[in-house]
Amino acid sequence: MKRLLVLLALFSTPALAEPVAIINATVHTMGRAGVLKNGTVIFDNGVITAAGAGPAPPAGARVIDAKGAIVTPGLMDSLTFLGLREVSGEDSTDDTTAAKAEFSAAFDVAYGLNPASAVIPVTRAHGITRAITAPVTSKTIFAGQAAAISLGEGASFWVRPGIGMFMSLDGTGARLAGGARGASWVYLRQAMDDLRFFQGNRKAFDRAEARATLLPRADLEALLPVLDGSMPLVVEAYRESDIRQVIAFAGAYKLRVILLGGAEAWKVAPELAKAGIPVIADPRDNLPTSFETLGASLDNVPRLQKAGVKVAIATLGGALDQRYRSLPQFAGIAVANGLPYDQALAAITRVPAEIWGMAERYGTLEKGKDADVVIWSGDPLEIASVPAAVFIRGTAQDLTSRQTQLRDRYRDVKNQPPAGYLPR
Repeated sequence: MKRLLVLLALFSTPALAEPVAIINATVHTMGRAGVLKNGTVIFDNGVITAAGAGPAPPAGARVIDAKGAIVTPGLMDSLTFLGLREVSGEDSTDDTTAAKAEFSAAFDVAYGLNPASAVIPVTRAHGITRAITAPVTSKTIFAGQAAAISLGEGASFWVRPGIGMFMSLDGTGARLAGGARGASWVYLRQAMDDLRFFQGNRKAFDRAEARATLLPRADLEALLPVLDGSMPLVVEAYRESDIRQVIAFAGAYKLRVILLGGAEAWKVAPELAKAGIPVIADPRDNLPTSFETLGASLDNVPRLQKAGVKVAIATLGGALDQRYRSLPQFAGIAVANGLPYDQALAAITRVPAEIWGMAERYGTLEKGKDADVVIWSGDPLEIASVPAAVFIRGTAQDLTSRQTQLRDRYRDVKNQPPAGYLPR
């Protein structure tokens, strides 16, 4: 709790000087009010004060006439490396992993975040206002602790550390545990049993009188919130048999589990729904990239949603870090393969907020929620649409980025400096 308060103090959002009213908008509230024609969204001091069919703007408000444009909550990508990785292939700009550390679960990405990353403005300019930035497995099956971030520029950058404990129970996890999936599960179950022992024998550990444990003390301390349910365990798995093992494990240890990847999750959709395990998925998965994804299908996300599974659509990191901007396109692909439009939009707004425990403040355009608001040039799930305006916690965001600056600099090809010229 102390660490959270320190980080929130460092990255707090300044108050606005005036309320803002967006009028004459097609408002996708993503809440109980549904879609509002000629709707109005009013926010002040970073919080939505009204969202409805006809509330009058308050005196002194800055009024924005949307002229029928679509307005949505800010979008959320549930797996990125924003603020952690600047250039793929350049290790000096990569803080996603700690392969040489003595710990793994204790690795916390929040301390290494770079709010000045050039990737963040590119992502923000495409309507993504919040994201999960996560570690990568490298030493053991535990990757470490992810953070939730708000992509506000400058002082409005916001961090919630310890949002989830990431781990791998796929082929990568098998390799790290000794070369076989059976070893992964032995490692995990031994770790959980050691964790229970640690929880009940803290004084003996303090006196150095406790038995040896598989994990170092730093990792055991970091995993305690997973054991008591205050932090979800985010498990990367793709194969049907692995997912069934994850479901059984979550039930046996009574853990909050989020399934990451889940290419073959559609095969066990009813079981996932019954167990209440949400899934973070890439709806483009349709070809096997390995033997554990032979059942990958474009209708994975629609079938999961139809079965009652909470599904968040995500770009799932990837080598091209700027791909996070394609999140709306990913949701559009899901619509093309059978996911209802409103559910696709929910999968990048309300549903991730629910999965990550942020729904009380974010994910819908309703009174009392943080004012993460996007005005779109067209249908947000169409590839040609872009945000006309982005507000993060009520603050209007600058939509320029390194990409737009380079575009503007070299747009006029006839008036460029000679080759090799370095301006002073």
